Amino acid sequence: MTKATPFLMFEGKAEEAMTLYCETIPESRFIEVTRYGSGEDGAEGTLKLARVSIGGVEVRLYNSPVHHAFTFTPSFSFFVDCSSAQELERIVETLSRDGGFLMPPGNYGFSQRFAWLNDRFGVSWQINLP
Repeated sequence: MTKATPFLMFEGKAEEAMTLYCETIPESRFIEVTRYGSGEDGAEGTLKLARVSIGGVEVRLYNSPVHHAFTFTPSFSFFVDCSSAQELERIVETLSRDGGFLMPPGNYGFSQRFAWLNDRFGVSWQINLP
């Protein structure tokens, strides 16, 4: 079966990001974690590759030991529909810490409340209360 899966590449922060996302977004969990072994390019014992479910969507995270001249862009974002205003505020507060807003929380006319932000890792999130 053909399957498309979002793939996020980090440079040393994949485990921190994975933990934040799974603790913040409801119905998220670790599926599988692979760590660098002795003699591999990454530091032994650090996260190499992970599969997680973020709000029910499977995502792969990779911890690259190589520096790249690119990072994340808001052209790709996670769109999260929340079940309550309290849930939206909690998620926005947590993910925006040390990040930045593209659209701060507000009523933009297409939903009750919406925020678009980049988290501290540069991953973009649209948080919505339909």
